[in-house]
Amino acid sequence: MGEILLDTLAGPPRALSMILEVAPLKIRPGQAAEFERAFGEAERIITGMASYVSHEVQRCLERADEYILLVRWRTLEDHEVGFRKSPEYQEWKRLLHHFYDPFPAVSHYAPVRDSS
Repeated sequence: MGEILLDTLAGPPRALSMILEVAPLKIRPGQAAEFERAFGEAERIITGMASYVSHEVQRCLERADEYILLVRWRTLEDHEVGFRKSPEYQEWKRLLHHFYDPFPAVSHYAPVRDSS
């Protein structure tokens, strides 16, 4: 599932940076079980994308209708364009978007490198 991509073009191999998509998901009350079933279906979509690296979804312990979705992509464009503008994203939306209230504010993060 989580592969490490290596850049071997300029010198010794080194791991390429990936981005982390963070989506806090608030599910409509009482629909957590249905959301989890639908997410099980939707996983096949995201894992089939060429630019996908890995993902995890976790349920909040304090608030049963809240989840966090973490997805690693090779680049920001791979997520924003490659996935969101793909035909597969339409199926992802159909399966999941009706569960969200409100719609999640998605953020993207990059690794912090040690400069020393």
